[in-house]
Parts: sequence; structure tokens; C-alpha cells
Amino acid sequence: QVQLVESGGGLVQTGGSLRLSCSASGSTFSFYAMGWFRQAPGKEREFVAAINRSGRGIVYADSVKGRFTISRDNAKNTVYLQMNSLKPEDTAVYSCAAKYTSVLHSVFRDPEDYDNWGQGTQVTVSS
Repeated sequence: QVQLVESGGGLVQTGGSLRLSCSASGSTFSFYAMGWFRQAPGKEREFVAAINRSGRGIVYADSVKGRFTISRDNAKNTVYLQMNSLKPEDTAVYSCAAKYTSVLHSVFRDPEDYDNWGQGTQVTVSS
């Protein structure tokens, strides 16, 4: 099992930027595909972005494509989510998730695929 801790959330104005970090511990980070998800009040959990073990395979939700960038640093056991041009509709609790996989290139969009979750960090975008 891997333990995940998110940081970097906060309050930002429309058009602003934030960088979220997810630090992993307790297991070999490079064996995990990673994902970011978000959940707004009264809404279901939503896929945001995912990255494979090597960092070369990446997918984004259409709603964030061109504005958000996911990346990982396996030497630092950390995955990042750079969020630019933020909109009020991006307001949510953002959580990172990890899936142990032996397949280097696989990327996972479905939250049901993930085994491990962080507690989440609040992102609030004011209009």
C-alpha cells in the first residue's frame, strides 16, 4: 500500500493558477500509475488527469485539456497537477489516486481502478 498526501490547494481568482502536489510514501512509487480526480459539493467524483508509470502516457478530461498539466517525478515520489486559467467551475476537492500496475504504459481514467487515495485538498476559484 502507498500513502498519499496532497498539498497546494487554496483560494484563487478566476484566471489564476495553482500547483497541486501529491507525495507518496510506503511503497515503490514508480510501480504506480497515478490520477487526479475532483469532487464538487453535490456532484459525483470526476476524472481530471492521469499519468502512467513512466510519465510519458497522459490523458486529460476535456474540461481541463489545455489548462491543466499532470506530471510526475519518480525520484521525489511526487505527482503534480499544474492548473492554469482557473474557472469557478474548477472549484472542488482534488484528490490524487494510485494504482499498482505491472504494465508500464497503462493509464487509468476510472476511479474504480485505483487502490489508494489521498485525503484531498480544497481548490476554490472565486469569480
